[in-house]
Amino acid sequence: MLYKTTKTKEKRWGLIATALLINALDAESYILVPFGIPIKQEAYDIASSIPDFLIASLLVWGGIQLKKERSEFKDVVGLGIYATAAYIWLFLLATEFFDKFESSFAIKFLFPYFALGASLIYLGHTLRNYVISKSTLEELFPIGLILLGAINLTYPFTRNVESFASAMFLLAAIFRLMAAVGALKFAIYPAAIFAKPKEQMPSKIKGAFMFKSKEELKKAIPNFFSQNVVVITRDLPRNKVPENTLVYWLTKMEENTKADGNIYTVSPTRIDVLIHLLTKNLKSGYNAVYIDGFEYLMIENGFDSAVKFLFDLKDRVLSEGKVIALVVDPRTLTDKQIALLEREFSNRIGT
Repeated sequence: MLYKTTKTKEKRWGLIATALLINALDAESYILVPFGIPIKQEAYDIASSIPDFLIASLLVWGGIQLKKERSEFKDVVGLGIYATAAYIWLFLLATEFFDKFESSFAIKFLFPYFALGASLIYLGHTLRNYVISKSTLEELFPIGLILLGAINLTYPFTRNVESFASAMFLLAAIFRLMAAVGALKFAIYPAAIFAKPKEQMPSKIKGAFMFKSKEELKKAIPNFFSQNVVVITRDLPRNKVPENTLVYWLTKMEENTKADGNIYTVSPTRIDVLIHLLTKNLKSGYNAVYIDGFEYLMIENGFDSAVKFLFDLKDRVLSEGKVIALVVDPRTLTDKQIALLEREFSNRIGT
């Protein structure tokens, strides 16, 4: 992850790399004592809980950045509530509040390890759904994190049970190794779906346009498909996809699997994943977006959700100084829906 952070200079990977580094440095007392580094018993509970709270906050914040590109106000509020709760818990650990309970150890570490375990599961789920290519070695990264998170959820209850503790530590080591192997593959050999086009081309035209058919688009912008194009379609291409073209085929087949060449399947209901992929593609060098699957997105998600996705995509394309072409059959829409699209998409070049 440090390599990924250095390579991309992205804050999200910096947060995740820092969290995983702190987690790697976190050591149990039974490991430290043989090295002559004993922890004062009265400080152990707090010293072992602070990293858990810190790691959890960094992982969740990094996961939010991966998922949404930018955080929202509700995310800040949630983190603020969590930080306040963590502070109160640490304060109580410094008192004798928990000592009056029969299972004081389990209660003391219930919140810290729930936060750590849940954050690892959240990050693993986010990576698997928004970043990692499925059915590849990379998938060991999120799967390892999810399993490691599940192990951490059991820590308060199994740590002092001799018959379970050793097995749990062994499983945790295996899951860490799984995550490390997947992370190495992901960091050094990124997925082809995020790869840059072989030839970087300047944008030949900018703007957002709407047409009734693909033929009408070709007449209006003859060189549209000679650019580095991302295609979002319901129809699986029959001919070989050109090297300068990346296709997202909207289908309910298994997601994130290659259909052929530069064709990737995406579920029509996962428009949040699709917008994330497209944002990455635009930043990697693709300068045109073609979409003829809007009607299908509308059927699966409803017009309101589909049009919000479309307008969000349009704004991202225009902010990058690139072009988006929407092909839609007006017979499938109401007059009000058509009017809404026409306000956002021009049907004439230069307007």
